[in-house]
This record gives sequence, C-alpha cells and structure tokens, in this order.
Amino acid sequence: MRTLLLTALVLFSFLVQSQPKTIDAAKIKVQWEVIENSHQNKSQFLSAFTFTNTGKEDIPAVGWTLYFNFVRAVDPTSVTGGVMIERVNGDFFKLYPKPDFKGIKAGASLRVEFVSSDWVVNFTDAPAGIYIVWAHAPEKGVVITDYTIKPSTEPKQYLRFPGDKIGLITPAALYDQNKNTLPVAADKLVKIFPTPVSYREERGFFALSKDIVIVADAAFRNEAEILGSDLFTIFKTKPPIVTTEGSAKKMIQLVKNSLPEEAYELHVTAEKITIAASSGVGVFYGIQSLKSLLPVQSWSKSQSTVAIPLVTVEDAPRFSHRAFFLDVSRNFQRKEQILKTLNLMALYKLNVFHLHLNDDEGWRLEIPALPELTEIGSKRGHSLTGSTHLPPSYGSGPDVNNPYGTGYYSKADYIEILKYATARHIRVIPEIETPGHARAAVKSMAARYERLLKQGKKEEAEKYLLHDPEDQSQYRSVQGWNDNVINVALPSAYTFLETVVDEITAMYKQAGAPLNTIHFGGDEVPAGVWEKSPLCKKLIDENASVNNVDDLWYYFYGKINTMLQKKGLTMYGWEEISMRKTKLDGNNTYIPNPDFVKDRFQVDVWNNVLGWGAEDLAYQLANAGYKVVLSCVSNFYFDMAYHKAFDEPGYYWGAFIDVDKPYYFIPYDYFKNAKEDKYGNALNKSIFIGKERLTDYGRSNIVGIQGLLWSETVQGAERMEYMILPKFLGLAERAWAKDPAWGTEKDAAQSDKLYQQAWSEFIATAGWRELPRLDYYAGGFQYRIPSPGAVVQDGKVQVNMQYPGFTIRYTTDGKEPSLKSPVYTSPIAVKGTIKLKAFNQKGRAGKTSVVTNP
Repeated sequence: MRTLLLTALVLFSFLVQSQPKTIDAAKIKVQWEVIENSHQNKSQFLSAFTFTNTGKEDIPAVGWTLYFNFVRAVDPTSVTGGVMIERVNGDFFKLYPKPDFKGIKAGASLRVEFVSSDWVVNFTDAPAGIYIVWAHAPEKGVVITDYTIKPSTEPKQYLRFPGDKIGLITPAALYDQNKNTLPVAADKLVKIFPTPVSYREERGFFALSKDIVIVADAAFRNEAEILGSDLFTIFKTKPPIVTTEGSAKKMIQLVKNSLPEEAYELHVTAEKITIAASSGVGVFYGIQSLKSLLPVQSWSKSQSTVAIPLVTVEDAPRFSHRAFFLDVSRNFQRKEQILKTLNLMALYKLNVFHLHLNDDEGWRLEIPALPELTEIGSKRGHSLTGSTHLPPSYGSGPDVNNPYGTGYYSKADYIEILKYATARHIRVIPEIETPGHARAAVKSMAARYERLLKQGKKEEAEKYLLHDPEDQSQYRSVQGWNDNVINVALPSAYTFLETVVDEITAMYKQAGAPLNTIHFGGDEVPAGVWEKSPLCKKLIDENASVNNVDDLWYYFYGKINTMLQKKGLTMYGWEEISMRKTKLDGNNTYIPNPDFVKDRFQVDVWNNVLGWGAEDLAYQLANAGYKVVLSCVSNFYFDMAYHKAFDEPGYYWGAFIDVDKPYYFIPYDYFKNAKEDKYGNALNKSIFIGKERLTDYGRSNIVGIQGLLWSETVQGAERMEYMILPKFLGLAERAWAKDPAWGTEKDAAQSDKLYQQAWSEFIATAGWRELPRLDYYAGGFQYRIPSPGAVVQDGKVQVNMQYPGFTIRYTTDGKEPSLKSPVYTSPIAVKGTIKLKAFNQKGRAGKTSVVTNP
C-alpha cells in the first residue's frame, strides 16, 4: 500500500511540474495594427498582432490558446510568428502555438503578421473580444484586458484599393461640407417636426401650466392618459381628465371628427388647445405635435408655466408604413432600452417597430413550448462543445453573462413591450429569420434532439429538428458560418415554425396588440446549401414541382405562406423571398418571382448599393406587384459609419451615412438625388442608364420607408443611440412629410437651390430644437455630436459646425478642450496646434478636431 501511495505521489508531482505555468492575463499586452490595404495589389490586407509579456514569468511555448472575433477571413498560410490562426466558425477564431514555438520571454514581444480578406478602415474592423484559455482549464476563458488598436494614419493603411480616392475625414473636409449651409434664425422655424402638411403661426402664446384640464372624448381615453403622463413629467402634477368642459378655465380638448384615420388638426389659441381627429391614432399624432411646440427646455426640469405659440395645423402622414428596424440578435438591447426607443419612435410619429429577434448569434424571445431556444440560443460564451450555449461573436467574450452576447425577452417582457407599443399606436412586427441566419435556432434544436435521443425518445427528439444529420453539404455564409441554415426538406422544420408562430400569436392576443404579418427573413442563404442532403434529394425526386436545389426556396416559402394564410397572416420578408433564379444568355440572373405576386407578399428591399448593379431592384419589385418597404442600404442603414474616420464606428460596405443621406432620399425617384457611390466618391450617374423606373402602378406598391440598425458593431444603449441619432430625424421627415419641392422640381439648378434652403432649415431645426429636446426627453439620448470643421484662412483658424446650437471650445496648449476652455466666437489668430470640441447644453462633447496654424 505504501509503495502504491508513493508511486501515486511521484506521478502527481510529475504531472503538476509538466503543466505549463498559468500567466496572469493582465500581464499580456496586445496591440493590433493595419500594415497595408491592397496587399500585393489584391483585395486583401496585411495586419499584425504584437504580443508583449509585461510580467516576470515567461509565456510558455505550449498549453494555451487565444480566441477572438474578427469579421474578415484569415489566410492561415500567411500567419507568421510561429503560431497558427484558424477559423472556428462564423467570426470566431483561435490563435495557438505551432510545435516549434519558443514562447515569449518576460519583457519580450512577439509580432504576428497575417493576411485577411477585403480591407479595413476603422477601429470596429479590428479583432475583438480577445481571451486566453489554458490547457489545464479548457472550459475557462480569461479576458485580455490590455488590448489596444493602433490608429491608421498613412494612406496605405486607410485607402482600400488603388482607385480609392477618399482619405480620412479632416477638419478641413468638415468645414467644406458645412460652409454652404444657409443661416436660419431659430424663431423663423416651423415649430413642429416632422414638417406638417399645413402650418400657420400667429403672434402670441398659450400659457400651459399645471392647472390645465384635459377634456377628452371617451374614445380617446388612452391618448388622454399618455398626454397626462407627459404633462406630469413637465409639471410634476398630473392633470385631471374629464369628458365635459365644466368650469375649466384652461383646457386641452381632444375632439372627435371625420378626418382620415391618421390625420389630425391642432389649433392653439390664447384660451385653449384643441386636437381633433377621427381616431385615437390621429389624436396621438396631434399630441406629439403639441409636445413638439413646447420649448425645448420643458423636459430639463420641473416647470411652472411654458409658453406655446398660437398655431393652426392640418396634418397627415405621407406613408402608412413608417418603420424602424432593430437587430437585437447580434448584440442584445435590454427591455428598458426597447421601451425608450418606442418613446423616440412615437415622438417622431413612426408607427412600425420591426424587431429582428433571431439570427446566427442569438435567439431573443422566450417560446415556452421550446425552452431550449433561450436556454441555449440566447447565450454566448466560451465552451469546448457548444452544447450549452453559442460561441462568442462580435467581441462578446468568454463570459456567458456578457450583457450584449447574452439576453432575451421573457414572455412577460414581450407582452409588456407589445402593450407599450400598442398604446402609442406602434405595430411591432416580429422577425423570425429563416431559412438562413438561423444558427441559434438550429443549434438549440440540435441540443434538444441530442438530449431526448439519449433518453430513448427518438420520435420526440425529431419533432422540432432543423438540420439533417446526414447532410454533407458544404457552404460558408457571408458572416462565415458553415452550419446556419434550416433544412427545408424536414417536416419538423415546419412543425417548429408553426409552433413559434402560434406562441407569438398568443402573446399578441394576450397583449391586445395587432398582428397581421410576421417577417420570415429570407436573406443571404449561401451557395452550396442542401446540395448533399439526402432528404433534399428525396424531396426533389418525389415532388414534381421541385426540380432542383434552387426550387427548394420556392417550396419553402410556399409552405410558409400557406401556413400563415390559414392563420390570417400575410407574408413579409427580405427582398430575396420575391426573387426567382433563372438564366439570361446562359448566365444566372434573378427576376421578380411571378408565383408569389398574387399573394401580395410584402418585402424589405435593402440592396440598392450604388455600383453593384441592383440599384433599381425596389422599383422592379414594386412594378411587378410586390408591396415594397424602402429599406435601402444607401440611405437608411444606420449601422453604416457616419464618414470615413478611424475612430468612427460602424460598417461602410454599402455607404457612409450621415444625417443628410436619409434626408435627401426621394422615395419615388431615388436615382435623381443620389450623390455618392458606396465609397464616398461623387456618383457617376451613368450607372442608372437602362435601369427600371417606377411606374404609377409601382408607386401604389411603395408602402413605406424603414430605417435599420444592424447591431454587429453596436454594444449597449449608448452606442445604439450614437448610431441612430441624428440620422433618425432624416428618416422621420422623409417618412411623414409630403414630397418636398426640391424632390419634384425638374430644373436641376432650381432643385439644388430649393434643396439647400430646405436642408438649412432642417439642420437648424435639428440643432436649435430637436437635439436639445433629446438631451432630456425620455431620460435623454446620447446622440452623436459632430466634430467642428476648421480651416486656416488669412493666418487665422476659421471654425464651423454641421448644426447650430452647440458651444465650440478650444485649446492652444495641446490639452483636450474642456468646459473650462475658451469659447470660440471669432477666428483664432494663435499659432500652433489648435484643438476644438463641440459641447451640448449638458456639457457632453463630441470628438476633437485638430488643426495647425503655421
């Protein structure tokens, strides 16, 4: 016995000594930098990690793996430094030592260069969520906290390809963009936003105070209650709501009339305020306009009295579908942020909230009949097997409790959201992404399948299965996944989707919320899918209407459409659901699918990327009879970066999008006012030659406009608000207001003149009224504050801003401007380096502009 014990102790001692030492992750410093775009004159770039061991212990040659997320493909043969970089799946990579790796001595550094696809411009392109896993603790990921991204400053680092003519934005470029804005006095602005159909202002004011009474038709009780809550925010006293005037001296009347459903009339006299409409939604929009009339400081603190100008307003929306899309799958947003977003939408009279509830990286809605969807599909974190949660994506890191990678709305949460939205006349359209972008669902149901199969419950295990275990098809999605598509030949796939639909429908019924459509996705199904699936082959062999793999697409959406019709719902999806693949001169091409037109599918058309060839797709589909929501990437993808700058977050594959892009969009002729290609160059309008224009019939099928925020680069509420505001204002104006004069004027010079005046008024409205209001409204929004434009002229630094209403402060000593720095009031004659920042009324600042006065 003593011999055995001694042997065991010796063996244990040997194993402990042979284990590589664990190095404190805080002592591992990581820097990433771009070396050059267009590496070797190809569509690829060279970048490098530099790992520095700041500790006193050597980083061992074996026994560790580094993980990170990266949205570019890496060429594994290009990796230097004695390590390997390998894609795990999606945007998830691992870096580990080769057999001949020597480790990193204490105080030493290791440089690892590698080639990746495409190009990079800003810091959100960089690897993210870096963590290390030690071999002796394979289930534990330790975050690398000392990680920096070196700014790109040289042309070879930020010019994407030889023909890229646009450098990083400079203060001089900003100054040039701003210089043509015309001065507009704040007191000359229309004081309701979005711009109403008819607005007449008279001299004088109505004094609104806490002794106001709301006199409301019984049909408008909901709207009266919401108005009362708004007034409580201002006066800290909730006004009484009555159905008759009685002895009230000051009142807001909500009156029923016979206007079209969403129309309203607002009349403010010195004695009272009257809002008249035929429906609750019309009254609600009249209330939002009344709030727009309030002085912007009304929301900043408790008031005793506020002055409202005397106006007569007649108003109605241009489009019936005025939407905002939010992706909560890639990065999650909490319920409280959703409710805040609904308040923003309501203020600007948007009426459709398109909620992207699932994707490859997360399932965000509790479906009680299928608990695995949230038990597994709503969580991201480090795991060897992936059987309990999804892998990290978009920098969410190893911790399964990360608030951006993990999270979902419980049934109670969702019902609360629905009730809140419905009270504000906003329809919530749930999106269940299928058949691609469905990895969270596929893996959740695969875990369910494995669990029940082990229990011997084969039939129950297969009931909701979404993948064919025998499928050998090989593919890679745009986001890098090789296992993210539902197998449409599985009967269980339709059982799954019908169960999800039934549970969602029940939630809407319980909430008393309208539901007439469910969005079923349909975009970006990669080539190669289903080609080697025995089940798909069997379906093709046995079904006369399915001749090949391409036809499986129409088979799938035909079955989904039939299922929805039986439940009184209509089909809604991305543009791809309305397209059919065919041949033209022997080449693959897509045309509007005639088979689904009769069912009046509604589609979001996103692909009008200027220069890709599908610029007219929205008009093709509308002319063919599809109901089209203009969701164009060129103007309405709010996840696109504002402009080309290393420190400006967001993607840019479709365009750079500042607030002017949604504002100058002309829905019925967006060719006319397109100004830049996707790279930011002046647009060569010859790309529109031969493109299909919108017919009068097609115009009747354009049902609305949608602004979209995909969330790959959006972690948290603050970044979300930065990306959508102030772009949101351009969306609101274009969705609600009537056709602007500059949009229909045929003379180009006159159109430009009209546009410049209208743009100047819009910018003034944003700067003087809407952004200051949003500093406090609904708790305050962290909108993007633009950087000052600056140039040196006649030996002095001249400064301007995109919006009025901000305070510009500057320094001449190299320090960052603060609230104690001098205010810019006239050109600066001081020589040397001048730093400038714009501050809002709350003291929050934007990014610094730096200019040198030689």
